[in-house]
Amino acid sequence: MKVLVYSDDASTREKVRLAIGRRPAADVPRAEVVECATQAKVIQLLDSGEIDVAVLDGEAQPAGGMGVARQAKDEVFDCPPICLIIARRDDRWLANWSRADAVVPQPLDPMVVADTIAGLMRTRAASRLPSNH
Repeated sequence: MKVLVYSDDASTREKVRLAIGRRPAADVPRAEVVECATQAKVIQLLDSGEIDVAVLDGEAQPAGGMGVARQAKDEVFDCPPICLIIARRDDRWLANWSRADAVVPQPLDPMVVADTIAGLMRTRAASRLPSNH
């Protein structure tokens, strides 16, 4: 499964990639991590239909992950599950507004990230629309 990781911060992308690893749980497929640093690339990749799970940094600049998540949920057909990285506990209401499927707090705990992504991968596998690829 392809997991998109969006952040303008390369170290944040690396932490998420390392936490996901090759397979975040024994019962999910291998994860292929695709990294990007711009809103335009996120939307392009989501529109391609090849992304199974997206991890978006709520603190990314200039386009924060929350706004990007809401845009994707509004505009992308069969939008994959989205996990938001939030910096403050009080950001949960914004994550709800953005229609994110899950949140992980900063600082990132690799076990929490892996468990969360594995859960979203299971959700995606169960709900995936048949593709014409």
